[in-house]
Amino acid sequence: KQILVLGLDGAGKTSILHSLATNHVKRSVAPTEGFNAISINTEESQMEFLEIGGSESLRSYWKMYLPKVLLLVYVVDSADHARLPVAKQLLHQLIQNNSTLPVVVLANKQDLEGAYCITDIHDALALSDIGDERKMFLIGTHVAEDGSEISSSMKDAKELIGTLVLETQ
Repeated sequence: KQILVLGLDGAGKTSILHSLATNHVKRSVAPTEGFNAISINTEESQMEFLEIGGSESLRSYWKMYLPKVLLLVYVVDSADHARLPVAKQLLHQLIQNNSTLPVVVLANKQDLEGAYCITDIHDALALSDIGDERKMFLIGTHVAEDGSEISSSMKDAKELIGTLVLETQ
C-alpha cells in the first residue's frame, strides 16, 4: 500500500517529497516526467510514496493508482491562481468515487509573494463540498532555501501523514 502524491505540474511535489525524505530542502526545477517513488522510514513505519507527474499527458494514470493507496497527498501551488480551478476540478474528479480515502492537501509555495492563504485555498478548491465522512487536512507548506532544514509545517505534514498511514493500515 502506497501514499499517492498528485497535483498539477510545477506544484512542488518532488521538492516536497525530497524534503520529507531527507529533512533538508532541495528545490527541484524540472517537472516529473512519469513516476517518482520514494520510501520514507520513521520510527513507527515505512511509508512508500508514489508521485505521478502532473502534466496533462500523465493525468490519465492518476485514477489507475487511486484504488491501491492508503492516502492521497494533493499538492497545489498557492501562488498559481490561474490554475487553481483546474486543480480543484481534478481533485474533485479523483475522489468522487472514493468517499473514505483520506486526503492531505498541501498548499505549497506559501512563501511566495501573492500566494493565497489557507482560507483562500480552502475556498478555491471547494474543500467544504468534499464531504464529512472522509478525513481531510489542509496544510500550508513551502520549501525554503536549498540545504536548510525543513520548515515546521513540513514536519507537521510528515507527522500527520505518518499518523494517517498507521490508522489506515
